[in-house]
Amino acid sequence: MINHLITQKNWQTQLSEAITSVDELLAHLDLSAHRADVYVPQHFKLRVPHGFVAKMRVGDINDPLLKQVLPDTQEQIAVTGYVSDPLSENTQNPIKGLLHKYQSRVLMPITGACAIHCRYCFRQHFDYNANMPTVQVGDEIVDYIRAHADVNEVILSGGDPLSISNRRLFAWLDVLEGLPQIDTIRLHTRLPVVIPERLDEALLARLQASRCQIVMVIHCNHANELDAHTASYLQRAHAAGITLLNQAVLLAGINDSLEAQVNLSKKLFSKNVLPYYLHILDKVAGAAHFDIEESAAIKLYWEVLAALPGYLVPKLVKELPNKPFKVPVDIYTDPIS
Repeated sequence: MINHLITQKNWQTQLSEAITSVDELLAHLDLSAHRADVYVPQHFKLRVPHGFVAKMRVGDINDPLLKQVLPDTQEQIAVTGYVSDPLSENTQNPIKGLLHKYQSRVLMPITGACAIHCRYCFRQHFDYNANMPTVQVGDEIVDYIRAHADVNEVILSGGDPLSISNRRLFAWLDVLEGLPQIDTIRLHTRLPVVIPERLDEALLARLQASRCQIVMVIHCNHANELDAHTASYLQRAHAAGITLLNQAVLLAGINDSLEAQVNLSKKLFSKNVLPYYLHILDKVAGAAHFDIEESAAIKLYWEVLAALPGYLVPKLVKELPNKPFKVPVDIYTDPIS
C-alpha cells in the first residue's frame, strides 16, 4: 500500500524528491547486501519516485518493479547489435523538435525529463538538447504540419510530456488545437503509473475541454504497478473522456511469463485501460540482459492468445529503423534473424 504521507504531496514535490541514490534505494528496501551487483552510472542515472518504490517488495532483489529501475553491472557489458540509437531517430527529425516517421502523425519530444529512469529505455542516449522543440521553433513546427496535410495526429512524448508544468503543456495544446487538420492528440506517459497525482484536476479539465480526441498511452509492464491508489486516478481520466491505452515492453525476468502477461492485461482492463502494444525490446546499448529470443516471445504470445479474450491481447510488435509503422511480429513463422 502506498504510504499516506507520499500521496499527500503534490506531483511536483514527488517528482523533485525522487530517489537518485543507489545506496538509498537499496537501504530503503533492505537490500544493501546486494550493493556489489549494482553500479552507479554516470550517464542516465538512477531515478525513481518514492511512490513507485512503495509498490516494491522489501527484501526481494528480484522484485519485477525494482529490476526495471536498478542499475545492473550487466549494463556495462558491450553486446554486439545493441546500439545508442536503435531506431535511428536522429535521422527522422526534419526540423528541431519534430520526428516524422509515420505518415499521418508526427511526434514531438517536448522534454527530456522523466519521473523514472527505466533501464531499458530506448531513448536513454537520445540527444534531447538538439531535438527538443522550443518557443522559438514553434512557428516552424506549425508551418511543417500545415505543409503536410496528411498529418492529423500529434504525439507528445519525451522524456515524459506530463513531467512538464501544466502551463507549458497547455501552451502546446493551444498551438496544436489551432491547426484544423489535427483531430487527435496523443500523450505517451509513465507518470500516471509512477506518480498518479499528476492527473490533477486542472490537467484533466483541460484535456476534457479539448476539441481534439485525447489519447493517453500509459506505460505499465507489470500488474504490481497498478494498485487502488493508481486506479483511482486512472478512473478520473477515464471519466473525463480520455481514451486510455497501455504499452508494455517484454522484459526477461520481469513479465516474460504467461501469468505475468495475463495478470497485467486483466488488471489494466479493471482500471479502464486497454492493452495496446507489447513491444519486443528495442536493442539499445546497455539493455541486452532484458532481451529475450523472439522465438520465445512468439511462444509466449500463443499462450496469451489462448488464455485471454481478443480485446485483452496487446499487439506483439517491434520497431525497426526507417520503417513507417510498428512492425507486427510474424507469429506464424520462425523469426527472421
